[in-house]
Amino acid sequence: MTAPIFLGDELSAAGYRLGGAVVRTPAPGEEPSFLEWARREAPLVLVSAEVAARLPRGALARAFAAGQPPVLIVPDVRGRVAPPDLAAELRRQLGMEA
Repeated sequence: MTAPIFLGDELSAAGYRLGGAVVRTPAPGEEPSFLEWARREAPLVLVSAEVAARLPRGALARAFAAGQPPVLIVPDVRGRVAPPDLAAELRRQLGMEA
């Protein structure tokens, strides 16, 4: 598959679909299997912050560590869950922030 895959809510998915992405809206509990499927099929995986929050922490860590395909957490239209603050996470890992 050559198109990016978006995993998220239906409203956000409508916009990504218009942009040419393949979209899926996993029900609660289906997120890990959808993420693994997307990683096998797409050159780029976009995950809404809401879906990312429902994923087991290890699933995202493995996806980020693999590097291919790139996996990005994106805000959803409703803004119910904020994407992670990567700068704060990096400062915390470096011991610059508690």
